[in-house]
Amino acid sequence: MKFVPSGRETLPPGADIRPVGDDLLSISVDDPQCAQALATELRNSGDWCEAVAGIDSVVIQFDNASIDLPTALQRVRRAVDELPPATQTQTTSVEIPVCYGGDYGPDLDAVCEQLALSPVEFIARHTGTDYPVEMLGFVPGFAYIGGLDAALNVPRRSKPRLRVAAGSVGIADGRTGLYSLPGPGGWLLVGRTPEMLFDVNASTPFLLGPGMRVRFRAISAGEFDRLRPA
Repeated sequence: MKFVPSGRETLPPGADIRPVGDDLLSISVDDPQCAQALATELRNSGDWCEAVAGIDSVVIQFDNASIDLPTALQRVRRAVDELPPATQTQTTSVEIPVCYGGDYGPDLDAVCEQLALSPVEFIARHTGTDYPVEMLGFVPGFAYIGGLDAALNVPRRSKPRLRVAAGSVGIADGRTGLYSLPGPGGWLLVGRTPEMLFDVNASTPFLLGPGMRVRFRAISAGEFDRLRPA
């Protein structure tokens, strides 16, 4: 049984809380929004070393020098049972310009062939709605963005690339992934954004964060060059 928010958020008896290390517990949840809300509440309580949300789980770190595992499990269950009702929060929306295809999206033609879509149809579908940012991970600022149209669902590459350019936009397994830094990757690359997704020197280093909404906007190669940071 997984954690499901409903008015007053409670963790039902028998829910899946599992040790995943000497000082770590994992709570299964039903969706990324639920994971973010639960992690935020537990983190803000100050009772735990850390609470980190994933797509379908929250991992809690406890001080095993002070409490043992059974006590930690008991405290987690009690803490979740005592959470206040969820409150409605305003969602931040961000537009991400993307240059699709060519050198910017080297897998677009193959993806379109696999999906029996033209590039124009693919781009129209990919830019036609907004999407939730489910989590950041893999490397700093890499955004996992859910809600991809089922008609655009493709698996990852069978052989990952050793290097993917920063700003690359990939799709795989029902999600869009935004590469914040250059590095290896196995997503199918359909485009690239000139936006800086991670800036270690900025006061707010991440352009995106969990819970935000994203809408992609198709741009030309010329606009890509104009928008790219100097």
